[in-house]
Amino acid sequence: MNMNTLIGNMSQNPHGIFGNRWIQLTAGFIAMVVISNYQYAFTLFTDGIGRDFPNVSYAAISTIYSLFIAFETWPVPLSGFLIDRLGIRNLMIIGSIMIAIGWVGSALANSIILLYIFYGVIAGTGAGIIYIACSGNAIKWFPDKRGLAVGITAAGFGGGAAITVIPISMMISASGWRYTILVFGIVQGIIALLMALIMRHPPENYKPKGWDEKLKVISKRLTFTKRNYDWYDTIRRPEFWLLYAMFVMTATGGLLATGNLTQIAKSIGISKAVILGVSVVALSQTINGINNGVSRILWGSISDRLGRENAMTLVFLIEALFVFLITTFLASNPLLFVILMGIAFLSWGEIFSLYSSITGDIFGPKYATTNYGMLYTAKGVAAQIAGWGAALIAAALNSWIFPLYIAVILDVITALLAIFVLKRTIRNRVIKEEAKEEASRERTK
Repeated sequence: MNMNTLIGNMSQNPHGIFGNRWIQLTAGFIAMVVISNYQYAFTLFTDGIGRDFPNVSYAAISTIYSLFIAFETWPVPLSGFLIDRLGIRNLMIIGSIMIAIGWVGSALANSIILLYIFYGVIAGTGAGIIYIACSGNAIKWFPDKRGLAVGITAAGFGGGAAITVIPISMMISASGWRYTILVFGIVQGIIALLMALIMRHPPENYKPKGWDEKLKVISKRLTFTKRNYDWYDTIRRPEFWLLYAMFVMTATGGLLATGNLTQIAKSIGISKAVILGVSVVALSQTINGINNGVSRILWGSISDRLGRENAMTLVFLIEALFVFLITTFLASNPLLFVILMGIAFLSWGEIFSLYSSITGDIFGPKYATTNYGMLYTAKGVAAQIAGWGAALIAAALNSWIFPLYIAVILDVITALLAIFVLKRTIRNRVIKEEAKEEASRERTK
């Protein structure tokens, strides 16, 4: 029996090591770590790309980032649909191959169009497959700790880059961006492939130990549906589209800062600053990555206790405050810039745990990968605003401060929608569902 067959047999046994939900969560976390650089390290490559293609504008270079986000998000509903129905492993293998090809091809690209294809389309699609597979798996395995589990999974994507931002920056300085992206592309693809061989969905109608008792306690804080909505029923619900609009608004600020951190620092006049021997951009991006990851676990766990909508309102208002502070004179000090940006990221990354967990809560776990995949495309819409859209605004006004003002306004609007509209809409729908179910039981007596 070869190794692949052995792994396959073990992973199909719900009582074997790969049937342990914490093993599944760990594998998902590792897979998310290796795809995080595709988004969060992009800003480190922009100067090198600009030197290799001197006649290409920064707006055109930032389109690589926008395309990556678009293809990481918009094909995801199809990926989620296939994963929910065909299983997780085959799609994960395809995603692993695509992320490797994406960066290896980028290293060899001799035109900006090829970078659009390899980095944007191929790597973006592969990263999206892995992202939604891991997120959906966490929702399915952890109905009792959904916020925490999806927070840990999403933390791999948000915080994973913190492990590699400084090494990538140093390798770029020593060997150039092309060599760096080649090496990391190969290594990341291999690691993702190994995780693909481990991951599997839980058995049909899976419930963790003690679920019935846990549900009584959880239901006091969170609103759960007992129904599993398929994709068609989900998109017919007004709360889905409300969540979609909120996701777009809250994702815009984080994506704007992540993809354009170098340009924001230049606009403020601190891009050449060095702190503790590390450039202010590389140090900020590292701290941002750590806090981005921590925020997903922290606020996911808080939402399990406080309620999803309450947690959303609180964290979005905190985010708005610190993004606004970045636009003030305080950010002209390099150390304060790093601190303020870091705190802002502590309240940015949580959207990827809050929106995914509430999707499982209100539309059910069975089709969670498909349903969250549809909601996750909101990130692609936000990327267009945060990528070339923000670049055009910044170019027209000759400052990257104005796009940040837009992010502040969007955060405040979303916080108000969460507490005053979303919470009421969800609860009214679930109450109606429960009343209909009770009436049905009475009729069958």
